[in-house]
Amino acid sequence: MSSPPSPARHAFIQGGLAILPLSLAVAPWGLLAGSMAIEADLSGWQGQGLSAIVFAGAAQLVAIGMLKSGAGLLSILLTTLLLTSQHLLYGLSLRPLVSGLPARWRLGLGFLLTDELFALVSHHDRQQFDRWYALGVGLTFYVAWNLFTLLGIVLGKSIPHLDRLGLDFSIVATFVALIAPRVRDWPTLVCVAVSLSCSVLFSAWHWEAALVLAGVLGMAAGSVCQKLWGGRS
Repeated sequence: MSSPPSPARHAFIQGGLAILPLSLAVAPWGLLAGSMAIEADLSGWQGQGLSAIVFAGAAQLVAIGMLKSGAGLLSILLTTLLLTSQHLLYGLSLRPLVSGLPARWRLGLGFLLTDELFALVSHHDRQQFDRWYALGVGLTFYVAWNLFTLLGIVLGKSIPHLDRLGLDFSIVATFVALIAPRVRDWPTLVCVAVSLSCSVLFSAWHWEAALVLAGVLGMAAGSVCQKLWGGRS
């Protein structure tokens, strides 16, 4: 008779199952990252290395696009820093939950921290938070992202111009799925609406810049709305 799974193993599996829908939802995004790396004349190892080491979807796509257009290293670093700056806020928000963990756990979960991981654990308090659950979420998503990137690299070598098939729509769709359950007040709704509108309106012009512009304008609109709404309460 088999023994019951340990609490740690059970929590890890639960985390993997919880992130599975989002892992599948970013498949087009991963395919796009891999195929764009090939289109930018990166080797398969370089394209895969971006997903394995950087592990930041929007930043990878923007960096690859800028490399393809001949942008300088400083411009790429500054742009990707701006795009991933929300992770600093994520880290500050989760600090009370992970501050008591050993350094190896803090470093590991910090590397695996994504919008998706934050969305699934940010509502947990100290009693609800389980490091094994968070590890299951983050590691499952990491493996899925790298597998889809690898598939994109393989397809990118045989099917040119995958980036013209509208796969970037998955970026918007994924964030809608992440954000929709969190919209509970007017400032948040305005921020989301402005960000999505800008990303759609400006994507035809230059979608990498559209992501940055959408984020900045969305936060600005949400901040203004917060002040106006707060002043009326």
